[in-house]
Amino acid sequence: MEAALVAIERSPLVAALRTSFFVYPAISALHILAVGVLLTTVLLMDFRVLGAIRSLPEAAFVRLLRRVALTAFAVAILSGIALFSVRASEYAAMPLFLAKLGLIVLAGANSVAFGLGGGPLRKPLAAFSFLLWLSVLIAGRFLGFV
Repeated sequence: MEAALVAIERSPLVAALRTSFFVYPAISALHILAVGVLLTTVLLMDFRVLGAIRSLPEAAFVRLLRRVALTAFAVAILSGIALFSVRASEYAAMPLFLAKLGLIVLAGANSVAFGLGGGPLRKPLAAFSFLLWLSVLIAGRFLGFV
């Protein structure tokens, strides 16, 4: 596994990314933007389901924001992979990074359960979503300081 991660870091594309004065910061900014849009849309959906936002019909509101959230999630994943590739072996060895990935998987599974209808669990799933995505954000911010 370590050899594969080092090979990723040494690939010509990743080396170019690492040394670029413009591209790496642009991808980092794109990642931050995508995460911001993702968290904003998810939290708004969660608040609507929990009853904090009542002025808009739930189904239409959630349907619209879900599409925006999925697009932002895709951009965050792709930009995150690019950022990961620069220090792949270092990140893969960090328990905090692995925890962040685990939280993202849990948040995704929670979203799938919610999307399947959720039934009487809609509100608990929305509350759990709020906590999971907040945890992902905190873990991601701490990665920059460890």
